[in-house]
Amino acid sequence: MNEHKARHRAIVIGGGYAGTMAANHLRLRNDVEITLVNPRPRFVDRVRLHQWVAGTGGAMVDYRTLLGEGIELVVDKAVRIDVTSRVVRLASGRALDYDHVIYAVGSSAAIPSVPGAAEFGFPIAEFESAKRLRARLDDLPLDAPVTVVGGGPTGIEIAAELAEQGRAVTLVCGGGLMPSLSAPGRRYVVNWLSRHYVTVVEGSPVTGVRPDTVVFADGAVRPSALTVWTTGFGVPQLAAESGLRTDTLGRLVTDETLTSIDDRRIVATGDAAAPSDQPLRMSGQGAGPLGVQAADTVLNHIAGTEPAVIDLALTGTCLSLGRHAGIRQLARKDDTAMNLYIGGRAGAKIKEMTCKIGVEKIRREAHSPGSLAWLKGGPRPGQSDPAAPEVRTA
Repeated sequence: MNEHKARHRAIVIGGGYAGTMAANHLRLRNDVEITLVNPRPRFVDRVRLHQWVAGTGGAMVDYRTLLGEGIELVVDKAVRIDVTSRVVRLASGRALDYDHVIYAVGSSAAIPSVPGAAEFGFPIAEFESAKRLRARLDDLPLDAPVTVVGGGPTGIEIAAELAEQGRAVTLVCGGGLMPSLSAPGRRYVVNWLSRHYVTVVEGSPVTGVRPDTVVFADGAVRPSALTVWTTGFGVPQLAAESGLRTDTLGRLVTDETLTSIDDRRIVATGDAAAPSDQPLRMSGQGAGPLGVQAADTVLNHIAGTEPAVIDLALTGTCLSLGRHAGIRQLARKDDTAMNLYIGGRAGAKIKEMTCKIGVEKIRREAHSPGSLAWLKGGPRPGQSDPAAPEVRTA
């Protein structure tokens, strides 16, 4: 009599950095059927979207080069997790049975509350919005005034790319320019922007966006043929719409092993996870390790063993400043900035290396599950500031 080994059906919802890494890591067991559900047929290398918009680099990667053997890619959108029937329902009408779900839906641009921003502003957080922005830039005269709203990494990087091309750019930093940088690091970025004729506006946020102007809190009105909106990130509402508990932003609330507090079969990772209701800073840097740790939690659940609590140290960030300069801000394991950074061409090379490594780590995990290593010893969830500025760079 033939004996058939029991199969465990695992569905990973979301094919970004964390989800793709998690799917590859699940291959540590050969009795897991792995399905990756993603609405796009290609991987979006989000840390390069500012380059793609400016026409200085690519941001799409073929999933066939990233996914390990045996992983099924389903190009579709998950619209509900039916925890009673243990089915993930898709926009196409298809339903996928599961034993375990890894919730890796990532993040997106938040819907702005500023009047006119949603109608006339151009976000850059996702490929579809970046595509709209790139098409608008293609039609825009080089000397037309461009306003970038948001003094975080995304805003700085797209402002720098456009300024290096000779565009007239105003960067609006309502809450200050990149507050997570050290004071020396911030001065370096400000000086670079000044040398490239970027007008930096701090202290007066945008209160209105019109087709050809922006309005400031102090009453000033500035011309703007194109307004790029980079402030705020949200997450898809799939968890909430599936009846699972979420935080105020919509991230799935989990324990410190990334397991949903409502359903042991659902494990969250990446930007859409809120361990102990205190999510880690959104970052490409943390996505890969969190993907592995989520997959390890699922593997422990399958084995009937206790999963480990997440352990991850975030150590600063990298910014590109056009194609020839950058900054690597060094930080302690708790992600607080040190008064030490690497700038100039060396900073640019480090940024480029981290971007390449982000994708190459996924490829290595596809070929050799369990290969990813990362820095540990950071604060537990809730011990760092969950409202720290977002970082969209690796």
